[in-house]
Amino acid sequence: MTQNKVKIRKATARDRDSILAVHVNAFGVGDAEVITKLVDEMLDDASGAPMLSLVAEEHTTLAGHLLFTSAKIEPDDGQVSAMILAPLAVVQNRQRRGMGGRLIRAGLRQLEESGVDLVFVLGYPDYYSRFGFRPAGAQGLQATYPIPPENADAWMVTELTPGMMDNCEGTVRCCKALDNPKYWIQ
Repeated sequence: MTQNKVKIRKATARDRDSILAVHVNAFGVGDAEVITKLVDEMLDDASGAPMLSLVAEEHTTLAGHLLFTSAKIEPDDGQVSAMILAPLAVVQNRQRRGMGGRLIRAGLRQLEESGVDLVFVLGYPDYYSRFGFRPAGAQGLQATYPIPPENADAWMVTELTPGMMDNCEGTVRCCKALDNPKYWIQ
């Protein structure tokens, strides 16, 4: 696969079944059912709006998906616009080829252009730090549910508007579909 054959675009309603198939393939037996149910619910969850759903398309086949949903920081003074990146999936035979990174960079660029200040993720620190994410708890921004100390660095944030974290602290609240401890505590 060459990167110039991959098109990153906003997902449409027609992509829904293909998006769920990407997650089934990416997460495999066991986790796939939980993740696809979550993605399906998140795509219909009005509390996650505005959301940004991006797909990576190779020729006419979807090979990746990334979803950002709206978040709030409590106490909420209305001054900070925040999103949560979850989940990211790339089909197994296209992993480790830069497609996930292209989705993340495209998403962060679009969110920055639309005025989003902060983006949070619960994920692998070695991977997400490549895109400017750093531990959020150390910045005074707590996850929706407590993260075990041994995984504290996995709760991360990136600042799209410089200076927004200077006077920002609290607990991040996610959309209703994602608001379940089973997605946060592992």
